[in-house]
Amino acid sequence: MSLRRLALAAALAAPLLAASAAATAAPIPLDGPDRGGDHLTITITDTGAHDGTYELYCHPAGGTHPQAQAACDQLDSHMKWGTDLFAPVPEGQMCTMLYGGPERAHISGSWAGRPVNADFNRTNGCETARWNKFSTVFGESKGSPKKTTVETGQG
Repeated sequence: MSLRRLALAAALAAPLLAASAAATAAPIPLDGPDRGGDHLTITITDTGAHDGTYELYCHPAGGTHPQAQAACDQLDSHMKWGTDLFAPVPEGQMCTMLYGGPERAHISGSWAGRPVNADFNRTNGCETARWNKFSTVFGESKGSPKKTTVETGQG
């Protein structure tokens, strides 16, 4: 076969091979357990406004969380490789004894290839600071932190 005919045969076969490969490749699922990326289940209680359980997928953003992209961005902004983003307040940490409210949250799932199983509350200054680090994840507007009962005059 001449070099010219070989080149022509290759040029004609290339689109057929590409179409065949594309037809057999499995699509990337957008929801479900095999979706890929990071997946968190967030359960929020005692907020009076944002209670519920939400699924949050990141990389790419999605799920049932009402602000999925903003929540993923908030998590990414606090991520430091080699540290546990969801680590509890260290034992013996000195904290102000300012009660921030009854809100509680639980996050489980997988982040950066590591399992997550973390509880959150606002029982003192350290826990409130930790809660605020995840404010968008917990459904609060980043620009308007929740007022304490002292600030609202209800306490």
